[in-house]
Amino acid sequence: MPEHSSWLTFLLAHMRDTLEHNAQALGQSVVGGHEPSWQSFEPIFAAVFIALLLILMALRVRSRLRNVDEAIIPEERLTLRTFMEAFLSYFYDLAKSVMGPERAKKYFPVIGTAALFVFFSNVMALVPGMPVATSSLNITLGSALVVFLLFNIYGLMAQGPGYLKHLAGPVWWLAPLLFPLEVLSLCIRPVTLAIRLMVNMAADHVMLGLFLGMVALFLPIPVMLLGALVVVVQTLVFTLLTCIYIGLATEGHDEHAHAAH
Repeated sequence: MPEHSSWLTFLLAHMRDTLEHNAQALGQSVVGGHEPSWQSFEPIFAAVFIALLLILMALRVRSRLRNVDEAIIPEERLTLRTFMEAFLSYFYDLAKSVMGPERAKKYFPVIGTAALFVFFSNVMALVPGMPVATSSLNITLGSALVVFLLFNIYGLMAQGPGYLKHLAGPVWWLAPLLFPLEVLSLCIRPVTLAIRLMVNMAADHVMLGLFLGMVALFLPIPVMLLGALVVVVQTLVFTLLTCIYIGLATEGHDEHAHAAH
């Protein structure tokens, strides 16, 4: 353990090593490189664990909601069912405020799944020594690419060729300039979404582990409180941007269809 006077340098060095490891892992996955070590698979195992955990939780909550008479009565204490209801209700209201009730209902399975996966993956950062899926650029970039593909598919399904036409701008003579810029802007979205989430969660996990190693009893408590805030904020940011991207891609279609009825 380093001396007290150099703990900040030690912290920054660990954060730098974590970010460099993520960058090297991403580069090796794209262009090839050294043989992967067992540590390279930790984020994948963590992501699979979170996915299986969410499936089990969903099956558990679904079994509690099969009885309609009991399902309409709220439970008096905090249980898995009440947590899931409160959690998903919050993000459903968020989706409604961004894209309206019709589209929120239609696309919420994707939005809710993204919120749950990011939240529980982030929570792992509060446990020192545990692998954190969202601290790996491979996992966050994969999640962001899923969002990227889906909101483009939804846009094409909702607007047809008009989805590509709006990328060219309002007038044809600006299309050669605006279309490449709009396509570049679309491609940048998953990169920024992935990097923002990865950097925050990797730094949070490293800081918590180092503070816990320095003073194992009292000092990590405020850091854990700050880490919990980071977990909530990063989940909110990722989910909010997912709602915005889907809302922008499908804008105008569902409102016109609803008005026609």
